[in-house]
Amino acid sequence: MWLKKNGLQKVLNDIELPIVSIIEEAQNTGVLVDIPYLKKLSEEYHKKLTSLENKIWKLAGGEFNINSPKQMGEILFDKMGLSTKGLKKTAGGSRSTRESELVKLKGEHEIIEHILAYRELQKLLSTYIDNIPEMVGKDGRLHTTLNQTGTTTGRMSSVNPNMQNIPARNGLGEAIRSAFVAEKGHSFVAFDYSQIEMRILAVLAKDEKLINVFKEGKDVHSSVASFVFGVPEDKVTKDMRRKAKVINFGIIYGMGVNSLKANLGGTRREAQEFYDNYFKAFPKIAAYFDGVKKSANKKGFTETIFGRRRYFKGITSSIPYIRSMAERMAINAPVQGSAADIIKIAMKKADDRLKTEGLKDKAHLLLQIHDELIYEVEDEAVPKVKKIIKEAMEHFPDIELPLTVNVTSGKRWGDMK
Repeated sequence: MWLKKNGLQKVLNDIELPIVSIIEEAQNTGVLVDIPYLKKLSEEYHKKLTSLENKIWKLAGGEFNINSPKQMGEILFDKMGLSTKGLKKTAGGSRSTRESELVKLKGEHEIIEHILAYRELQKLLSTYIDNIPEMVGKDGRLHTTLNQTGTTTGRMSSVNPNMQNIPARNGLGEAIRSAFVAEKGHSFVAFDYSQIEMRILAVLAKDEKLINVFKEGKDVHSSVASFVFGVPEDKVTKDMRRKAKVINFGIIYGMGVNSLKANLGGTRREAQEFYDNYFKAFPKIAAYFDGVKKSANKKGFTETIFGRRRYFKGITSSIPYIRSMAERMAINAPVQGSAADIIKIAMKKADDRLKTEGLKDKAHLLLQIHDELIYEVEDEAVPKVKKIIKEAMEHFPDIELPLTVNVTSGKRWGDMK
């Protein structure tokens, strides 16, 4: 009754329910794991961990428990005298040594780099490298749990283990991905939406400049840099493009000037100028964000293109930081939520096409990672499956600009090309 009253039956009936069996099938199929590879990786990474431990102790002038926040604080702030200025405290009032705080000390002393590297390596070992072999089923496959409504925006999540959190570009994390292998006579084929959230923002904001960038197939970061810096596209430097990329991804998450400064480097004044120039170049995006905040304040929720809602309790809070946090989430929800809706709809469309073409038993969905679907496909069917799924994912007539899907394939997840 509540769903009908609030117009949410369409989200349930057209987006969520049609993929329940597809997700269940993906979980039951699981991903084949190369356990000897992981064992070897474990030995290698534990040696690196020991090496980092020794470097940290040497720089600290003695051994201590690196995993103890109390001892870490005493070493860094009392013994070594590193500044606590600008660092947050724990709920109990102690000096925090959380990663988010230690990152602020980068450059103060080389021990910080080693501590951060140690923690990252330890997390990869405990969460994935040493843990996954224990989780593999009798069939030699890892059956992660795909949570269909795992996030407040409608995005799916993955647990036991979280397959979405394995770093994609970091060398250490990339090596873990290579532990997942396709069955003999099969290949992995991945279909990844290109810059889908920027495309959705262009549609939601009805920004013709941004819409045309995608319609003309241009590089969005170079094009945005051209508008913001007021130079022709062929005069856009690497640094200009880098800055445009930071703000393109940042504004989707409601990034403010301080966050922009932290991500760009430079002064707050430069960040403010760049921020202002962005919204001068794209006034419709500024107007759209303003409209989202006002609407969320009035209604208490935001909606995706397809009508999915997200509610915000803190949007009318009298406490400024709670209200601004809710406003940032409100800006992001329609964009990220629409992307989540699209990939779920695409999942069903791809499944239907595979059935129609008689390829359902040759191509099996394994994972959904953010804006990407990963299948295990019989080798002889790969060319046909690539074409069918790419077409199904890109065909959205109700979206007024092209959706582009990048396709990669390989025998190991970490070697996709």
